[in-house]
Amino acid sequence: MSSPSKPVPSARGETLRGSGLYRVAIVGAATLKGKEVAEVLSDRSFPSVDVKLLDDDESLGQLETLGDEISFIQRVRAEQFEHLDFTFFASDAECTRKNWIVARDAGSAIVDLSYALEAQPEAAVRSPWIERQLGIVHAPELQPGPSVVAHPAATVLALLMLRAQKLGAIKRAIATIFEPASEHGQKGMDELHEQTVNLLSFQELPKKVFDTQVAFNLVSRYGEASLPPLSSIEQRILKHYRTIAGENAPPVSAMLVQGPVFHGHAFSIYLEMERAPSVTDLASALAGEHVSLSDSADSAPSNVNAAGQGDILVSIKPDAGQGSALWLWAAADNLRIAATTAVECAESMTAGRPRGKIQ
Repeated sequence: MSSPSKPVPSARGETLRGSGLYRVAIVGAATLKGKEVAEVLSDRSFPSVDVKLLDDDESLGQLETLGDEISFIQRVRAEQFEHLDFTFFASDAECTRKNWIVARDAGSAIVDLSYALEAQPEAAVRSPWIERQLGIVHAPELQPGPSVVAHPAATVLALLMLRAQKLGAIKRAIATIFEPASEHGQKGMDELHEQTVNLLSFQELPKKVFDTQVAFNLVSRYGEASLPPLSSIEQRILKHYRTIAGENAPPVSAMLVQGPVFHGHAFSIYLEMERAPSVTDLASALAGEHVSLSDSADSAPSNVNAAGQGDILVSIKPDAGQGSALWLWAAADNLRIAATTAVECAESMTAGRPRGKIQ
């Protein structure tokens, strides 16, 4: 896709980027994450001259809105990665593993939302929100390793724990995390919808994604045929939390529960401090960029209120039986946080990308 007011690729794929604009591809453009990345790129006015929308055969030719323009989805092919500056992999892990090296070798910086590359030695699990909280600044690199987007639940936990820790030592932090169906993509959303409809009409439940009933239900494990198992997602969240929050962050015990909701993580977090803080003190510590505190019913944290929001919605209440403990109830849009993290990772890498030349 090319805007007529901006430099246009030639037949050889060369682009004059004297104005510092970049060429971008979204692999998995038809996925929930891919669509969210496209929206965030537009919302943040990412300096792109061209955004390619790529996906598998099922989505070929599908029209998608990108900013004020309409583009169509093309097939993922090796030549599509030529002359790119940034490639966002919002596809499934298999597609990422199949194509990322081709994109890297063509000179593109890689941002991985599929978690396929988290074990690669040169990859880094990143959350710019947490990096700013910790004062971490990455030196510009001409060809950085892949940036793996930290799990959105890990980002939420890390930001809240690091800010709460400003009040003093945290003796105990226990989180119950409620997983939405959208973390399994459109197929997860569709299965939850179909289960809901079928239950109300007394029909057999589809179970290809979760291999268990998730509609009108809370479960701590999926059926044996479901991949990935819920326990592995829980382990990823905790691993990413430790990676991005650093060794000085308080340890967190967490349990992941599949909720019967389409979008948005919800969190029930128990905090026991060395010294008993007031609700006001904890609210002041948590307040800041990306956190919105609420004490009214209309704006209380919920999956509904968090939808489309870039902030973590948080409310605080004292524990009824333990004077040094408080509870946080939080909600956040998982897709928006993941996409914002991905685009901010790319923004942080623009300093190392050459400008004002023909690529």
